[in-house]
This record gives sequence, C-alpha cells and structure tokens, in this order.
Amino acid sequence: MEEVRAAVVPQQPKGGDELRRNRRVLQDIGNRPITRSLSLSLSLSLSLPQTHNQLTNEFLTGRSFHAQLIAKAQEKGVNNANPVVLPVLDDKVALNRKRFPAKKVVPRKEIEKPKTEAVVVISSDEEEEKKEPVNQCKPEEVRKEVKTMTSILTARSKAMALGVNIKPKEKIVEIDSADVNDELAVVEYIDDLYKFYKLTEDDSRVHDYMESQPDINSKMRSILVDWLVEVHKKFELMPETFYLTVNILDRYLSKKIVSRRELQLVGISSMVIASKYEEIWAPQVNDFVCLSDYAYTANQILRMEKAILGKLEWYLTVPTPYVFLSRYIKASVSPDVEIKNMVFFLAELGILHYPTIILYSPSLIAAAAVYAARFTLGKVPVWTETLKHHTGYNTEQLRDCAKLLVGLHSNAAGSKFQAVFRKFSMPEYGAVALFVPAKSFHSSS
Repeated sequence: MEEVRAAVVPQQPKGGDELRRNRRVLQDIGNRPITRSLSLSLSLSLSLPQTHNQLTNEFLTGRSFHAQLIAKAQEKGVNNANPVVLPVLDDKVALNRKRFPAKKVVPRKEIEKPKTEAVVVISSDEEEEKKEPVNQCKPEEVRKEVKTMTSILTARSKAMALGVNIKPKEKIVEIDSADVNDELAVVEYIDDLYKFYKLTEDDSRVHDYMESQPDINSKMRSILVDWLVEVHKKFELMPETFYLTVNILDRYLSKKIVSRRELQLVGISSMVIASKYEEIWAPQVNDFVCLSDYAYTANQILRMEKAILGKLEWYLTVPTPYVFLSRYIKASVSPDVEIKNMVFFLAELGILHYPTIILYSPSLIAAAAVYAARFTLGKVPVWTETLKHHTGYNTEQLRDCAKLLVGLHSNAAGSKFQAVFRKFSMPEYGAVALFVPAKSFHSSS
C-alpha cells in the first residue's frame, strides 16, 4: 500500500517548507496594492511541480500581472471611478478568468442597509374575526357609529311624545313555500312569469274606442257584459273564461266597427272562443244559439268567430285581470273564502264598468280589488309588505281605483245591471254583495 501511495501522490520537492513559509496569503487585489514583482511570482510558480500546481501557477500569474497594472494606474493618479482599460491578456490568463471569475468589489457608498419591511402576519379567519381593526378609524368616528342605551331611550321617548309608533319592519312572507313539491305550481318560474305579465299587459290593453263606434255606446257594452255574466253562470264555466271573453270583445271592438245588431253576435262568438281556449268541455254552438233565443244561426256564430280570430291575429294568451287576481289573493297570506268572494265581486263590477278598463291596467284593477276588499272586511293591516312586494303597488297608487270600485259596490243594489249583484248575493258566494261598503280610505299602518 505504501508503494501504491508513493506512486500516486507526487513527491514534494526539497525546500517545500521554506516555500510555504515564504508564500503569502492570497488577498483581494482590489483592497491593497501588490508590491512584489512579477519575477518573484514567476519564480514561485516555476519552483512548484507542474503536475500538481499547474492550475494554481496559471491563476497566480494572471492575478500578479493584473495587480501590477492596477499599481501602475494608481501611481499615475488615475481616478478609480473611471474604468481602467487593460491590455489584452494571453490565452492562459483569459482561461483562468473564465474558470475563476474575480469577485466584484462594491464601494462602501453603494452598500445600503436593508430597509425594514412591514411584517405580514398570516392568521386564520377565526383569529381575524376575534381581532379588532387597529387604527382603522379615528376615535371620534367610532363614537358616532356606536349608539348608547341613553340615546336609544331618548329617541324613543321623543317619538312617543310625538305620537309615533315604533314598530319593526314587517317581513315579506314566502307565499309559495307550500307549493314547492307541486309540479303544476311551477314555483321556480312563478316570479319570472308575473314579471313578464306586467311587462306585456299593455299590449293587450284596450283604450277608448267608443268614439270610433258610431252605432254603439258604453251603456250597450255594459248591457252585453251583464248578459254574458248570466250566460257564464248558466254554463258553469271557469272564471278565466269570463275575463278572456270580455278581453276578446273589447279588443275586437277597438279594431272593427260593429253595428248595433251584430253586437250580441260578437259577444257570443267571443265566449265561444274563450270556452274553447280555457275549458276542458266547451259548450256547443247550438247551446249558445238557444240562449240567444235563436237571434243568430250556428253558421253566423262560426263566421263571426273566424272574423274575430283573424282580426286579433289569433293572439289569445293575454294577461287578463284574473291572472293577477289569483296571485294577489294568494299574497294576502291564508285568505278565507269571504275575502276571495269579495275580491271577485269588486273585480267583476269593475269589468262591467267601461271607464274602469279604459283608465286602469289589468294588474292595477286586480290589486285595487284586493285592497278595497280587505278594507271593506276590516282586515288589519289593510296593505302588507307582502302584498306590496308581489303587486308592485303602494296604497297611494291604488287609492283612486279602489274608490271607484267601492263606489260601484255602493250603487250595485240600485243599478240597472243586476247580474253581478244577484250572483254575489247568493249564499254560495257568501252573499258578499250585501255587505256594507267601505265609506272612506286611510293610509294603512
């Protein structure tokens, strides 16, 4: 083993200890000038064996030569700020610089102390909730937001002295919660449907057309609608059929001039169309001929039916007052049979009255009927936040139409048109027509 080690490890030349003692520690050439000559560095490099210290000798040679150049530049008084242009070194020195790049000397002026940065503390959400914000606002602002018990009691005492009732805001009742499992109730789309009805109700709404009708007037229309109420009750049709019949009648009269002789024929044909649209089992045309005392034949009714559909362009899916009545009655929150009958009684009185359908939209007539019915029956509060939310109307908007409906109720007993009054005077409708009408209206609390 000793022979192998002797073969592998090169032998140190004699005088190696003296060379180690005389060899200076390598220093940064940029900090102090090197005074030793180039010949000494070369002699030291030649005295070392080439097989072991070849790379070190080349590195020392390049550094000593570079140190001499810097020393000469300093003697000439060259400013350190200006770059020193050095001559091109030989290939060995360039190779040594690539292998061992010199460290960049940073002047003291360029060295700056690191700035203290804000420390970001990462904590959980629960800890953030517990901690109060620091320096978020001034103490004065915090005092303004905080209400003391003394200020609350003082405000309440002032309100009570002025006669103001302090009540918590009424919550809106979810009226469709009981119908979530009913597929026919379409709870997911019900709000969007009624928003669409409100937007499109003006498309099917009629305006004053009596001025364009030379042979008929509003009184003749009321007589016809009063007769259609009796026909509707005779056939025991759905409420939707009656409201659609009146809508088809008014829309056709607003588009076509009709003689007095054909007015009843238009009413009969309108009910035939509405029955086919709404009813499961629609009455036969001959049944209508019978009820009209054979004033018209079946062919005349069918021809008029075709003429009406052509004039209206088969546009029958319209939001009538009944569409809104069914929704607004439900918004009354658990309404009883009495209030339902009163609402329909006032609504049919409004449909019978020509100025009502001209002045007000179907949704407003329905909301005013609910408002007037609740006021007549003494429901407290008269108008709730739930009704306001679903109807979109407040008491100020409903007041005029509700007064008109209550006035019709007051004059129903002595009116010439008795079909609606007789219908709702019967026990099966709760005899709501015989109730005392509301005298006046006040803002609901």
